[in-house]
Formats: sequence, structure tokens, C-alpha cells
Amino acid sequence: MTEFSDLWEPQADPEMWIVAAAAVLALLLVAYGPAWRVSRNIVTIAHEGGHALVALLTGRKLDGIRLHSDTSGVTVSRGRPEGAGMVLTALAGYVAPPLLGLLFAWLLELGRITLMLWFSLLLLAGMLVMIRNVFGVVSVVTTGGIIFAVSWFAPTDVQAAFAYFGASFLLLAGARPVIELQRLRAMRQAPSSDADQLSQLTGVPGLVWVFVFGLVALASLVLGGNLLIPAETFEAPSFSWTAP
Repeated sequence: MTEFSDLWEPQADPEMWIVAAAAVLALLLVAYGPAWRVSRNIVTIAHEGGHALVALLTGRKLDGIRLHSDTSGVTVSRGRPEGAGMVLTALAGYVAPPLLGLLFAWLLELGRITLMLWFSLLLLAGMLVMIRNVFGVVSVVTTGGIIFAVSWFAPTDVQAAFAYFGASFLLLAGARPVIELQRLRAMRQAPSSDADQLSQLTGVPGLVWVFVFGLVALASLVLGGNLLIPAETFEAPSFSWTAP
């Protein structure tokens, strides 16, 4: 069982096969359609959480968050209908999952596995306060319950595998919603998407904002993937030689 003092203690890097298995599982959940339709709820939680956090940080009043069973969501905030705060709030949604994955990868690179899991719980707890529908409450509570159970009761190797899976999933899942967004925009089925709202706020074409979302996702994947690979993986083997 984990103790509170363990939050601040660095843990050893897991074996490479654990890191690889976590990444493969995350990739399967992102790439396989039926699995993605379920796991995408995690991305929606991060997406709407990004909107909510930036709205608060920029001085907007947060009215509530709703998560839906079709993996869509909506975050309602009040304040000036234009300006930097509104732009940053609209921008935050699609970039939140990959940037959160990058933050998690950085914590894991430092060996803070338990801290990363409990930081996730803190974010979910803060979000739960603002959820305004039953499905949203169930989604956040279920996700938080799983993370708590793993972080509190699971052995070290299981915690490490779960943490690396979570970071890998957010990094890998960052790009697929962006691709789906542009597909819907091309079919004129997403007239009020974040990209189109940003276009109205800034005058910059929506396609440019889609490109920005994708660029952040790709950069986070590259940087985060590099952080998740244990350092000793690339260390050259050492040897000694003694003259006869």
C-alpha cells in the first residue's frame, strides 16, 4: 500500500519491456476503432478540463462542464466575448491532452510515478466540482477511482506500467481528435468547432488553427516519447581491459 510520503520519493525506472508494452497498448486503444470510441472519453475529460482551467486562469467565470456518452463535451464560461482570455480558452481544448501527456512524461522521467498518479487525481477532483450532468460525474469518478486504486494498492511495477500507459495514451491520442475535427470541418459538420471559434475571434483561418493543434500534438509526442524511454536504453555498454 502506498503511503503519503511516497509521493515525493523518486522511483526507479521500470524495465524497458514494461514501457514498450504500455506504449503498444496505448497505441491499440487509439488506432482500433471500437476501443477508441470508449477510450476517447479520457481525451474528452482532458479536453474540457483544458478549457475550464484556462478559463479560470484568464479570469473568466466557469459555469460548468458537461461530458456526453458520444464522447463530446462542452465547457461554459462567462466573461468578455473576445480578447486574449477567450482566445486562450478556445485554444486550450485540443492542446490540453498532448500537453498533459508531455507533463506526465516529464514527471515519469524524473521518477515521480506516484506523484504523477496523484496529480491526475487532483485534476479530476477539481474538475468534478464543475461537472453538471450524470454521465460526466460517472466518467470522472470512475476514472479517478481506477487511478486511486492503482496508486494506493497496486505494487510498484503495476503502478509504473499504469502511469506509463496513461502518459503514452495522452501523447498518442493527441492527434486523432485533430484529424477527426478536420474531417468534420471538410464535410461542414462542425461549424462551431474550436478552430472555427478561434477563426471568428482572431480572423485567422480555421485550417491554420487545426494545423496549430496538430503541431502541438506532434511536438508533444516526439518530446514526450523521448522522455518516456529509460535513459539506460541508449547507454553504451561499458567494459574494462587490463594489459597482460
